[in-house]
Amino acid sequence: MVNLIGTYECKVDTKGRLMVPSALKKQLMPMLQEGFVIKRAVFQSCLELYPMEEWNKLMQRMNKLNRFKKKNNDFIRRFTAGVKTVEVDGNGRLLIPKDLVGFAGIKKEIVLSSAINIVEIWDKDKYEETIEAASDDFADLAEEVMGIDDFDVDGIS
Repeated sequence: MVNLIGTYECKVDTKGRLMVPSALKKQLMPMLQEGFVIKRAVFQSCLELYPMEEWNKLMQRMNKLNRFKKKNNDFIRRFTAGVKTVEVDGNGRLLIPKDLVGFAGIKKEIVLSSAINIVEIWDKDKYEETIEAASDDFADLAEEVMGIDDFDVDGIS
């Protein structure tokens, strides 16, 4: 199971290439050979970078959806819209496809934010706005999501 850690600021060049920060690259090292999938996020105007192993697990789950239900078919189509495979090149760079750069509103400065088993790729200004906007509600959100009685927290406080 992939468990990525960290938030990293870096820059994208005019071609959409970013230099993967060395601390993140070390964590991704076992996955570099298989490559990654990059896609639009569902809830935010950012991108999601999936290690191929994590993407394949997600696709196994989605493959169980009944495609003879219109909602399922519509969901699959929209979820996979703009999905691309990408690799980290020999120089440690990752190329973000132009259509996805446009979707996420990426300019020059970006944030790579680990989200357990994937990496979110944000325009820096949008990331900071999103974090700031959510800061007031975070305590309530944490209680709602993690504060359920039957959750085995095993010492998490």
